[in-house]
Amino acid sequence: MNQDVFEKVPVPKAVFTLAVPTVLSMLVTIIYNMADTFFVGQTGDANQVAAVSLTMPLFTIFIACGNLFGVGGSSFISRALGQGEKEKVKHISSFCFYTCMIFAILIGLVFIVFMKPILKMIGSSPNTEGYAEQYMLYISAGSVLVVLANSLANIVRSEGAAKHSMIGMMIGTVVNIVLDPIMILSMNLGVAGAAIATLIGNLCSVIYYIVYILKVSSILSVSVKDFRISEGIAANVFLIGIPASLNNLLMSISNIILNNQLVKYGDEPVAAMGVALKANMLVVFLQMGIAMGIQPLVGYNFGARNFKRMKSVMKFSALCTIILGTVLTAVYFFNTESIIKIFIDDERVIDYGIKMLKALMVSGPFLGIMFVFTFTFQAMGKVVPSLILSISRQGLIYIPSVLILNRIIGIEGLIYSQPASDIACLLMSIVTFIIINHNLKKEA
Repeated sequence: MNQDVFEKVPVPKAVFTLAVPTVLSMLVTIIYNMADTFFVGQTGDANQVAAVSLTMPLFTIFIACGNLFGVGGSSFISRALGQGEKEKVKHISSFCFYTCMIFAILIGLVFIVFMKPILKMIGSSPNTEGYAEQYMLYISAGSVLVVLANSLANIVRSEGAAKHSMIGMMIGTVVNIVLDPIMILSMNLGVAGAAIATLIGNLCSVIYYIVYILKVSSILSVSVKDFRISEGIAANVFLIGIPASLNNLLMSISNIILNNQLVKYGDEPVAAMGVALKANMLVVFLQMGIAMGIQPLVGYNFGARNFKRMKSVMKFSALCTIILGTVLTAVYFFNTESIIKIFIDDERVIDYGIKMLKALMVSGPFLGIMFVFTFTFQAMGKVVPSLILSISRQGLIYIPSVLILNRIIGIEGLIYSQPASDIACLLMSIVTFIIINHNLKKEA
């Protein structure tokens, strides 16, 4: 662990040291997620593309499980490091490793046993049900790999090893991208090939992270001997992990509701929204990467009661997200049609996709500010603000927006429900930080 980065290095350099590898990790994640949609799209079958889009809410549940222990564990680890409790870090990381495997197995089994009713619930049609079932059976069987890869990436990043976190994700992505065209197109496995390639990629990432923890890290552990539930470990991990995972879970629920509304207008809008959301990941995830990258820095300085440095980190990071968000939004807005055509060659899907992607760009320049506040609250261990923001963007505000706007203006309402939710949540995050900052001034 490089303690100087947390304590002494100038704020811009410290932010770039931790945020750049994390942003690159998010870029890798984006490529990873886009790969399946891109290569399935090359089959020319809109039903297979729609099937992959429909199963994203279920896949997101595995990501939520990874975040439960990854984000919850990394926040607690960063604060423990700031307080000088290195032995406790071993106990936290071991707890997260083994407990997240148990959760992953249980969720995977539930999906396999209740696959058909679950697919009906998420809005599959007779045209897409068979493809969706193929994809999710493989993903559910390999659920441990998906969950562990996501969880360990966060745990490794928590000690400041952002570069190693990035390398692990990059290995998985490269493997996935190499295998996708072979399995989907050459072997003619379609969506099943996409799922198999995803699992093999995640396996490679997990192997890298375990080797790193065993051979390189001096403070992280995957040893059963270090497993502890006491010392407030379980409570602290869940207190921050649950709000973080709720965001993913609500994303799944909201996507299910959105798909159920979209499918009333046909399979093409479902496929188009899936493509638009995948394309929009570049704008969202890169800004999220900056916010996620500073989390260990914020957590460490909060634990050490160095509030001045913590706030400087936040201000500089927020400025970086605004610049990045504005540039990406401009590029996307003026090249929308070309971007959608990368994924699909169906004329109706392209028409819907252009409208949807342009709508998603409305909140693009300022979305990162909300992420900076959200990840800061998680790093500080502020449970209630973190929970409120997590359940709002994809749940408390977004789900009513989907239902109400659809009733008022039809499919246009569905298209603009996400940017409406984003703007409302941005305002909420600013107000919440003003309140927390007032309390910090009293503690300083």
